[in-house]
Formats: sequence, C-alpha cells, structure tokens
Amino acid sequence: MTQTTTRSPAPAPAAGQPPAIRLGLSRAAFETKMFFREKDAVIFTFAFPIVLLVIFGSIFAGDLEGTGLNVSQLYVAGLIGSAAMTGFQNLGISIAVDRDDGTLKRLLGTPLPRTSYFIGKALNTLVISFFQVVILLAIGVTLFGLKLPSEVSTWLTFVWVFVLGVIGSSLLGIAVSSLPRSGRSASAVIAMPFVVLQFISGVFIPVTQLPAWLVNIASFFPLKWMCQGFRSVFLGDAGATLELTKSYELDRVALILGAWVVGGLVLCLMTFRWKSRRDG
Repeated sequence: MTQTTTRSPAPAPAAGQPPAIRLGLSRAAFETKMFFREKDAVIFTFAFPIVLLVIFGSIFAGDLEGTGLNVSQLYVAGLIGSAAMTGFQNLGISIAVDRDDGTLKRLLGTPLPRTSYFIGKALNTLVISFFQVVILLAIGVTLFGLKLPSEVSTWLTFVWVFVLGVIGSSLLGIAVSSLPRSGRSASAVIAMPFVVLQFISGVFIPVTQLPAWLVNIASFFPLKWMCQGFRSVFLGDAGATLELTKSYELDRVALILGAWVVGGLVLCLMTFRWKSRRDG
C-alpha cells in the first residue's frame, strides 16, 4: 500500500524564504497529517507487517540450536528491518503516481525546493516506520518471547540503525520513483525488487542459508545491513553465531548505511523530476 501524498501545495513562507530545513519540517508535518486521515491506508500499512510476523512466527517456531533463541525472534528482528525500509516501496510508488497525475507539477509552482521535499518525505516515513516498529516489538515480546535490551548503549545502536536505515531507504525510494514510465506501472516496477531484497537480505531466510552470490548482491543495498544491525540489538551475543562472520560488524553497518544516506541524496538530486515524461 502506498503512502498518501497531498494534492495541495506546500505552505508558503510567512515572511521571505525560510531555510530548506524549516520548509521540510513543515512539509513532513503536513504529509503525516494527510497520511493518518486516510484510514484504509493506515490500517493496511500497519496491518501488513503484523500479519507477516504472526504467520511466519507461528509457522516457524522452532529453536535455533546452540543460541537459546527461537526462529520467531529472528523473524521479529528481520521484519523490523523490513518495516524500516518500507519507505523505499511506498515513496517509490506514491511519488511516481503523483508525478503522473500532475501533483508534483503543481508543487513546482510553490516555494518548496527539492531538498525540502526530500526532507518532508523522509521524516514522514520515519514517523510511520517508528509506529510500525513499536507494534512489531509489542507483538514480539507478547507472543514470541522477545527480550528487549536493558543497556542504554544497545538502544542507541537501535536508534542510529533505524534513523540511518529509514532515511537512506527513503531517499533511495524517491530516486527510483523516476524509473516507472507511468504511475500505473509503478507498483510492478518497484514492488518486485523490494520483495526480492527481503528474501535475500535476511528478513525471511537467515543469511547463512543463502547462496554466497545472493548475499553479495544484498550487500550492495541497505536492507541487509539494517537487519544485521537490528539483530545485534534484539538477539544479542547469542545471535552473532547466526552471522556469516560470527560478528554483527556494526562499524561496517554504520559505514554502509551512512553511505546510503549520502548516496541516496545525490541520486535524488540527479534523478528527481517534478514533471512526467510526457510533459517534457
């Protein structure tokens, strides 16, 4: 389900041209308000990862030998990573639709610069993903025996993995929104790569059970590293034995997610278009 994008222009500055960040914050508040007004979008957006967690967590409920963990807990960590990256799919599709129906063309006539538009989209996705993660954690603790970390340092790891992952994947979603030739084809063009990434990045299948060439492909994208970071938070030292290197490599996780934030912004600036191809 794609996130709802406003059909109204961005709020104009009260006096002069505000900084890009101020406009971006205003845009984020407006987009978030519009999203929560669409009750069907809200229900489906939050229900989808919950349904997946309950189904997979209930079917694959065995223990992971030698770790003291169970498969359900592994799914919780993986689906938290998937929820944090839903901005890639939602923004990629919704922006393509808005470009096709002329919404972005109308925004072009407002004082909203591209950077502010990107900030608004990323922050809106950050809020939605946060609520998704909170719900998934509540289910994981209640139904599948997930233990929340007690150390402040571990929660700080959660924060930077979450923030870098959501922002990086959101910017990537904005960038790929220029790939579909029309809004009608956006779902087919963008949804399939996201599904594939989930299967090869450790969301549904442990990376130790995947062929090396698939893991190598997944390593180029943020989802694998997001899932790896979240496993470090919620599975602890016992879960490190499930990693290919027997370590969570958090320094590498930070480096790659940070690179995706910078690279995603560059891609957005290079590829983003306010108008559809037929408008020239």
